[in-house]
Amino acid sequence: MNTMNIHEILKYLPHRYPLLLVDRVISLEQGKDIVALKNVSINEPFFTGHFPHHPVMPGVLIVEALAQAAALLTLKTENAVNKTDSVYYFVGIDGVRFKKPVMAGDQLILKVAIERQIKGLWKYSARAEVDDQLVTEAQLMCTARPV
Repeated sequence: MNTMNIHEILKYLPHRYPLLLVDRVISLEQGKDIVALKNVSINEPFFTGHFPHHPVMPGVLIVEALAQAAALLTLKTENAVNKTDSVYYFVGIDGVRFKKPVMAGDQLILKVAIERQIKGLWKYSARAEVDDQLVTEAQLMCTARPV
């Protein structure tokens, strides 16, 4: 089982503040699955405009955090450190369900598993949890494209 701190994550993901949404990888089994976390701080830039009186993390950013965890899983599986000749894109999202809001102060646990990989297209099952309770689930599809 691999873990990754923020310094190693930055070697794999091109995202930077304010759009880097993975703080740590708790476990990663190459070619199989990943468990990562995002600490949701009141200082997140989206909270100034997304219900300032009731700070809720936007659902699209929860899905983006899951996609970044999926990208880390794939890039680590392929040992693609500091790739600048391609970008890992979302190509599909199915069955997204938002079960509970994610609030400032929550720790979002991102769980992503590879379902299959065919001709450069990766399909994942993904779920986000807070305090062991499901908050979001989705099927994600991603692929790498040259820049």
